[in-house]
Amino acid sequence: MVERVLGRIPALECLRAKKRAARTLYLLRGAKGLDALRAAAGNVPVRECDRELLDGLAAGTAHQGVVLEADPLPIANADRWTRESFPHECVVVVLDGIEDPHNFGAIARSAAACGSYGIVFGKDRAAPVSPATVKSAAGGMEYIELVRATNLARTLRALKNQGFWLAGLDAAADQVLWDADLTGRVAFVVGSEGAGIRPGIQKLCDFHLRIPLTGPITSLNASVSAAIALVECMRQRQPRGVDR
Repeated sequence: MVERVLGRIPALECLRAKKRAARTLYLLRGAKGLDALRAAAGNVPVRECDRELLDGLAAGTAHQGVVLEADPLPIANADRWTRESFPHECVVVVLDGIEDPHNFGAIARSAAACGSYGIVFGKDRAAPVSPATVKSAAGGMEYIELVRATNLARTLRALKNQGFWLAGLDAAADQVLWDADLTGRVAFVVGSEGAGIRPGIQKLCDFHLRIPLTGPITSLNASVSAAIALVECMRQRQPRGVDR
């Protein structure tokens, strides 16, 4: 079984990360700007082909003249994953009902960029790990642990037992993001695009945080909220005067 990675940056990062085996790289014949992909491919077979073949491989999704066939992304089982040893300074992102693949991918990219340890998502009521989510992540899913939870509430309780503080992102929360202590082990819980965090999951959170907004728009997209929270968490953990 192979998965198809669509687009220049997703394919390049897949080749560079070596998280999974790459099988065949398909490139649009005559296309420019693909030297980095050819170099990263190494011993992976490269096929120059016409657009019709690429369109067929991509099943109608935009591919920028690049399709990479690779093994499926490894996905950890949450019950086993939460029994592992976690670093003292550790950030995890938990998705409660994120069904838009573009939001899922964007959150995964932000989580990887900010050094998160893993991203947890439910088996049900969640966008699948698909070519669309991988493309939206623009390589982010190649660098972060993907964890599927059969029972999200049970997974959150297991994280609490591992010393994680659970922080729910909620536009109506009393506490402002900047005022929270985000050091140590923290799991950000991000709710669905429409309904937010489910009541049962809300009750498991140790605190709820909002991003203060001053303009006429009173809420942010789930992926934008997650990115802001992750950057604030990274800022608090980074020694002053250090630019990594």
